[in-house]
Amino acid sequence: MPNLQDTRAGKPGYYPNQAIYAAYACAQFGLSFQDLDGGSGLLFSVTSARGEVCFGGGRCSYYPQNNATAATLATDKALANALLERAGVATLGGNYFFLHDRHRALRPAGHERSDAADYLASLGGHAFTKPLTGSRGDFARPIDGEGLDSYLDEVGRYYDAVLIQPIATGHEYRVFVIDGEVLYSARKLPPYVVGDGAHTLRELVADHDHALRERGLSGTATDAPAFDRVPALGERVEIAGRMNLSAGGLMVMDDAGAAARAAANTSVKALGLRLAAVDLFVDPDDVAAVRVIEVNANPAIRFLESCGRDDLILTIWRHTFTAMGLL
Repeated sequence: MPNLQDTRAGKPGYYPNQAIYAAYACAQFGLSFQDLDGGSGLLFSVTSARGEVCFGGGRCSYYPQNNATAATLATDKALANALLERAGVATLGGNYFFLHDRHRALRPAGHERSDAADYLASLGGHAFTKPLTGSRGDFARPIDGEGLDSYLDEVGRYYDAVLIQPIATGHEYRVFVIDGEVLYSARKLPPYVVGDGAHTLRELVADHDHALRERGLSGTATDAPAFDRVPALGERVEIAGRMNLSAGGLMVMDDAGAAARAAANTSVKALGLRLAAVDLFVDPDDVAAVRVIEVNANPAIRFLESCGRDDLILTIWRHTFTAMGLL
């Protein structure tokens, strides 16, 4: 029976990881995998004697055990926060602002682009901002009053709204939950570059950002004078702000603690999901102090391959296939 490396062999670089994992799981469970889009991996079917289920990449969810309403609520960070707070879960709070006039008659006052500066000022002029329905760390970055307009101009080319939140710190974790059980917990760490003694930090980060943009992600804000510095040869410099794997961040298996596991379970239940990955901050001085960053109803699982936990990949896909009646 082929292993995961055999399944990946020969696939083009753009081939979706989840399609590879689905094909691998099918081989392990005796199911039939068929690519339906000329080998792109963006549309495929899984078939057993009990029936067939089709899966799509891109904006489609790989987890049909989550109903459409719950998954859609999770993608809107403001609506998700409202449901989490209703369930007693501590979040990072914040407020949302639309970047375009279209649909203005369909929303309440106080959430226009013109209101964003006043809200930022109420937070002391410093905040963390991200697209309201963004993912993979795209355009997630700290801002201040002077940079707000240019940031909103840039984000407005791709998104309709942003969420502005107070600056928060702590150890960041991802807790993966399936049907009320924590499958794994991992510590998230920031991306980094390594100095060569010749190039500025801005130049080193530019190479890092080039790879991000090829994958459809925003680059790093490097306007600050600190990026003029030339890191010493071999010096490791962390790129603060976002820790997503897709943005170059790192993850290591680590227990987030009982309070974090409980908050993750409550969050997933509050949104009506069966499977989700919950990102949260844990205060390093008080592990009971937990604040949820966001809930991802369509989480990537490439981290599990990178750390050799093919067994957990199979657990996730077994749950998916079972929920869909294929096993």
